[in-house]
Amino acid sequence: MSESQGLGRAGSPLTEREAAAVCEAALAEWPVEGKRVLLLVPDHTRTCPLPMMFRLIYERLAPRVRELNVLIALGTHPPMSPDRIYALMGITAAEHRNRFAKARFFNHEYKNPHALAEVGHLSREEIRAITDGRFELDVRITVNRMVLEHDLVIIVGPVFPHEVVGFSGGNKYLFPGVSGQEIIDFFHWLGAVITNPVIIGNQWTPVRKVLDNAAKRLPVPIRAFCLVVKGHDLAGLYAGTAEGAWSAAVELSRQLHIRYYDRPFHTVLSCAPAMYDDLWTGGKCMYKLEPVVADGGTVIIYAPHIREVSETHGAVIREIGYHTLDYFLKQWDRFCHYPWGVLAHSTHVKGIGRYDNGIETPRVEVILATGIPPEECRRINLGYRDPASIRMADFQNREEEGILCVPKAGEMLYRWKYAPPYLGGPLSS
Repeated sequence: MSESQGLGRAGSPLTEREAAAVCEAALAEWPVEGKRVLLLVPDHTRTCPLPMMFRLIYERLAPRVRELNVLIALGTHPPMSPDRIYALMGITAAEHRNRFAKARFFNHEYKNPHALAEVGHLSREEIRAITDGRFELDVRITVNRMVLEHDLVIIVGPVFPHEVVGFSGGNKYLFPGVSGQEIIDFFHWLGAVITNPVIIGNQWTPVRKVLDNAAKRLPVPIRAFCLVVKGHDLAGLYAGTAEGAWSAAVELSRQLHIRYYDRPFHTVLSCAPAMYDDLWTGGKCMYKLEPVVADGGTVIIYAPHIREVSETHGAVIREIGYHTLDYFLKQWDRFCHYPWGVLAHSTHVKGIGRYDNGIETPRVEVILATGIPPEECRRINLGYRDPASIRMADFQNREEEGILCVPKAGEMLYRWKYAPPYLGGPLSS
């Protein structure tokens, strides 16, 4: 079997017929006859034509397989209701009963020990080598038991620049998508220690090595359909091994999802789309913009619809607040017992900075113009601005003045071409 096959272009989008041809060719090669097949798919916080992909895959698999189950790769996100799952897949309950009856849908449960199974561990020696000596500890690997109860796992999801891994997709749908908390916490903190601006938009990162090495412990064959989207259109579809299809998709994502600027901006209005329904996901509006903000600049996360920090992690975040990496590292005894994944999220939203002599100095000021009230913003150590005071028109078309407006933030990566090393630059030729 080839590592990957598929089609992608930066210009006109792929047609459904072209996508169907990629699915047809791949599924003809993969061992599915009479098998139990599990699809891993993203939740609503990722842009991709999942309804089309589900339909194309279902039509070609359902007559051939014994079982066809769909597991939502939530990571630590909240579970989705049946109605939201139907909306995600582009079907109704009646269509499920009458047309897609073979498919069953499940939410991942990262904190339910009965839903998880241990498949091995990454040794201290492996971790030391993978992380270039930054860490030396054993990391236990657990995944949703459903992965082990199927004969073939097929990942279906998009590839974008990513703050923790470098580029999303591929084996990231296993870790953290359907894994347990220990490995999630470890590699998120590893990404935080390397820092978002340095890691985002790079393909082969230490965090990616952690995911790929963990995936090798699974006794089940893994295949993938890796998608690249442009707006809401499908620009690329690659099929093959999780590593091969992902690698091919990264090449196109790098072309389509990274914008370079000749100068940094002192003010950025980063507008969160409705698919980010809390700050845990809406934080991407900072992650993808941090590398293009000037020292001392400001990022305003504009999201009137966001009213809570995190349904899952809000209590911990309210306790620790949002801080720079330096703040946590220089007080490690105070914070090391908190979930490392939450600490990582905290540093990613706050951005890089310093903590000296009890004074924290973030490089960028992060202001929330959301439905989160001002007293809550103060408590979590972020700025506040009344969202009603924001007019997007006041920020648009002012790039020459050092002001950038991003109407749909969170997936495109914005970089300064000539950034210093701490912002991931300079751009190589």
